[in-house]
Amino acid sequence: MGSADKIIRLILAVVFAALYFTGNVTGVLGYVLLVLAAVFVLTSLVGFCPLYAIVGLSTCPTTERR
Repeated sequence: MGSADKIIRLILAVVFAALYFTGNVTGVLGYVLLVLAAVFVLTSLVGFCPLYAIVGLSTCPTTERR
């Protein structure tokens, strides 16, 4: 996972948590956003997204060796 992807996930996690804890989003949608925020933080810290592995997507820049 690339650094830009990690930063975007962390920003989204903060926004989702803020929406939940300020009471702007409540009920089931609030809980879903809170779980998504936790998943985004966890995958950002670990640097691995299982969904990306299933799909075969990589946002990590690679350098060519010659």
